[in-house]
Amino acid sequence: MRAAAIVPAAGRGERLGPGVPKALRLLGGVPLLVHATRALVRARLVHLVVVAAPPSDVASVRTLLAEHDLGKDVQVIAGGDTRQESVRLALVALPEDVDVVLVHDAARPLAPVELIDAIARAVRDGRAAVVPVLPVADTVKEVDAASRVTATLDRTRLRTVQTPQGFLRSALERAHVGADGAVHTDDAGLAERAGIEVHVIAGTEDAFKITRPLDLVVAEAVLARRRSVRE
Repeated sequence: MRAAAIVPAAGRGERLGPGVPKALRLLGGVPLLVHATRALVRARLVHLVVVAAPPSDVASVRTLLAEHDLGKDVQVIAGGDTRQESVRLALVALPEDVDVVLVHDAARPLAPVELIDAIARAVRDGRAAVVPVLPVADTVKEVDAASRVTATLDRTRLRTVQTPQGFLRSALERAHVGADGAVHTDDAGLAERAGIEVHVIAGTEDAFKITRPLDLVVAEAVLARRRSVRE
């Protein structure tokens, strides 16, 4: 089964502060998008990567990725106004022979290659939808509009979800067609809405999402640790 990875990278990432789009922020002197795309390219089971870039930056993103000589088929298309729209546009752009689709956030630049291949393998082994997850460490409260606690949730049943998320292409296409204007923060939510069974595998701490300036500091430390191990 031929697998492709979609990277929705058209968002601004305003919580990181003003400046270039979040996917183009630097980590270790290299844009987050390049780190994320490089990991996907290195995965054995991924054959093609499609990046959905800001419409005004398509040419510059193509140039950026070409400069880093990633060594595998990487295409850049114009993304949409939302993450969901960017994924839908990238789905339309995929070749017909792609059976498995991974969706990976550029804001998770340090997701290990091993995790990417594990997700792709789980889909190839028969799962329609697979996501990596981590246990919730903190106590979680449910609150109402008046900031009153209404419940303490059982955290043993809760998980935080990461990317890449993997799908049979037919399942992901069905999920997006059935969205009916509803907006979800991840593709697994769309799959659930469409009645598609979503399975989980163990995620990894390194696949954390960069949202705030502090996250960039942590990512720099992880990157430095990896470089020291290689040396």
